[in-house]
Amino acid sequence: MARLDAEDRNKLDDGFYAFPKERKEPLENAAHVRNAIARFNQVKGVSDDERDAAWKRITAAAKKHGVEVTEKSWREIGKGA
Repeated sequence: MARLDAEDRNKLDDGFYAFPKERKEPLENAAHVRNAIARFNQVKGVSDDERDAAWKRITAAAKKHGVEVTEKSWREIGKGA
């Protein structure tokens, strides 16, 4: 996965993050989208409404970057099929 150093992360617009207020989980490429899904439940201090909005941003970025998302909702992450 492409690593972002602090300077690169600071240059990203808030819209490039799943959780823009916290500037958590950048979504600028496929590797970061997959990572955002994997780490989604590790983000602390956010409401369910913020998680809903983050999930919408993640699924939009996934579509843009060709990442397959099998979960229909963030509530399904880690539940297995």
